[in-house]
Amino acid sequence: MRNSANVEKRCVSADTPQSANTVWVNASAGVAGDMLLGALIDAGADITEVVNILFGLGLDDWALTAEPAMRCGIAATHVVVVEHHHDHHHHTHRLHSDIVALLNAADIPERVRERALATFAVLAYSEAAVHNVPVEQVEFHEVGSIDAIIDIVGTCAAIEILGIDRIASSPIAISHGATRSAHGILPNPGPAVAHMLATHAVPTRGVDVDYEVSTPTGIALLIALAETFGASPAMPIAAIGHGAGTRNPSDRANVVQVLLGTTDVAHEGDTETLVVLDTNLDDVTPEVLAYTVAQLMEHGANDAWVTPIIMKKNRHGHCLQVLCQPQLAEKLRSIVVQETGSLGVRLSTVERFAAAREVVSVDVLGFSVDVKTSNARLKAEFEHAAIAAKATGVPLREVMRLAEEGARGYFS
Repeated sequence: MRNSANVEKRCVSADTPQSANTVWVNASAGVAGDMLLGALIDAGADITEVVNILFGLGLDDWALTAEPAMRCGIAATHVVVVEHHHDHHHHTHRLHSDIVALLNAADIPERVRERALATFAVLAYSEAAVHNVPVEQVEFHEVGSIDAIIDIVGTCAAIEILGIDRIASSPIAISHGATRSAHGILPNPGPAVAHMLATHAVPTRGVDVDYEVSTPTGIALLIALAETFGASPAMPIAAIGHGAGTRNPSDRANVVQVLLGTTDVAHEGDTETLVVLDTNLDDVTPEVLAYTVAQLMEHGANDAWVTPIIMKKNRHGHCLQVLCQPQLAEKLRSIVVQETGSLGVRLSTVERFAAAREVVSVDVLGFSVDVKTSNARLKAEFEHAAIAAKATGVPLREVMRLAEEGARGYFS
């Protein structure tokens, strides 16, 4: 069996692409959902394609228009959502669970769904904390109206149409004074906005005006979708877009700017922002926990694990934790609640250093086994090796050794 492994160079790839279509959002003057959507349309997203995706929501009595606008001498695109047969000041109140059901039932691309769910999850967690209610019972007022849903899902649709893989943002502008909401006159930034910014440690930039420059929908979109906050990444700029806000002050350009280009990814030492979900459980069987972990991994979690803990009143329990991409947080949270009956799931963000890695397929005893390398370490993929071991009767450790030995020559 010494010569039973042969490298097949047909399938060499990185865990992540070597380059990615990237958009950097300049939110130094503020950000809102309609401004971000307008900027992406201005940068090349076809509004007809955006509308076609939005039709998949199944919502009635609305229209989306994109109009040229000028803000302090800058040409921009201003999008307007028109609700038909409704009073201009009327807003439908929707529970977060209603919006989750709407998005899950919608006939829209999967990445659009995931990004929209992640955005509404960011909003819901902050609203739940501010109003001290469970996430499922959060009632959206302005954010639950059709125009806000169209702004959020439309922005995610425009990102998909432009083929954007990575999103980065400048620090977000915030102002001062007071702002009016369904709850009355509130400090600016509002409590939910402040909670979002604080919870996710988003850098901000103060603007000396006494009206709202960044809205909850705009901030939630950037928190949910942006991997990093800071200066524009190094990239050749392929397209530029400006989205105009409704307000048109004479002394400042009320626009969001987007820069589109291609960036290198997966370099050694790079960080990425991930989400950790966790919940404490004291009444779930080991079989259910194992099944839940398997379901979480199957639906895209980077990792999921269970830790024994001692809870209050010395009760034995388990802490279930999930590591995932931000856009998958809402889907995986729903799985946790559905499978375990948890009454609450915590969410936090972490920065992960991702080592560059490659994968090569190796033929072992007639079976293809992937071998991953990182920092000169080789590791055969367990599932592939297990299939070969069961089929041939060769011990699993020997199959893994043959695969790693066969791959060593390729990586050396």
